[in-house]
Amino acid sequence: MTDLAAPPHVVTRFAPSPTGRLHIGHGWSALLAHDYARQRGGRFLLRIEDIDGVRSKEEHVAGILEDLIWLGINWDGEVVRQSQRLPLYEAALERLKRAGLAYPCFCTRAEVAAEIAASGSAPHGPDGQLYPGTCRRLSAAERVAKLGHLPHCWRLDMAEAIRRAGPLTWRLADGGMVAARPELAGDVVLARKDAPTSYHLAATLDDAAMGVTHVIRGVDLRAATDIHRLLQALLDLPSPAYRFHGLLVDAQGKRLAKRTGGLSLAELREQGVDPARLVADLRAGVFPVGISVQSA
Repeated sequence: MTDLAAPPHVVTRFAPSPTGRLHIGHGWSALLAHDYARQRGGRFLLRIEDIDGVRSKEEHVAGILEDLIWLGINWDGEVVRQSQRLPLYEAALERLKRAGLAYPCFCTRAEVAAEIAASGSAPHGPDGQLYPGTCRRLSAAERVAKLGHLPHCWRLDMAEAIRRAGPLTWRLADGGMVAARPELAGDVVLARKDAPTSYHLAATLDDAAMGVTHVIRGVDLRAATDIHRLLQALLDLPSPAYRFHGLLVDAQGKRLAKRTGGLSLAELREQGVDPARLVADLRAGVFPVGISVQSA
């Protein structure tokens, strides 16, 4: 697979994980990214984020393609698969290691939870309590001793990364600027114990390699954008503009999710729903009965 060079016009992408069937919220998000590019004479790309070797299934990849084709959403170029790009992620991680910005973390979830409980006042970020930095405090000799036989992930030394990068901002698609606050996320994982990368590192590298100029995604990933902006600065990558949309919720106000069986596109197809009518409704902000959008 060849990386796509950045063209001089708008490029957006849809990047689902093949861990289940797409629900109506995924379809709406894909449509928003697709239309943003098409309305500006740009390109719309498809990336399959299949780095989770346990939960990612080929049947779900096929389902994603089937669902998008059913909706009439066509993408440009070949489908990018993260599982085929592992050397790119490994090289970036090595660069951060050599720069002294990444450290191995040997903690289990139980150990992290115990230390947080013992501290009594662990700081919180957008996704909950932050990693307390246990393994950041290990000496070089302790790290070497543990690396030989203990499972580990790699974390970003957030304080040092921010010190080197300095103040950062990222652009909104409408032209506004936002001050990045990556410190709110703490020492994020760059490579998991079971995979040579993480969502943050892989998505940042892929957006740059694919020439993405505008990222259209749910408001739940707004905080992640601060982390991605920092990684862009550390790895000398371009920074796209961002636009966020609200999240679809059910009648009880719960976010649609694969794991909770949100209304899938496959279900709608089986019910005989006209995809052209569905797409027209989604573009008009009209959703199936019981589905509404939370404000971005």
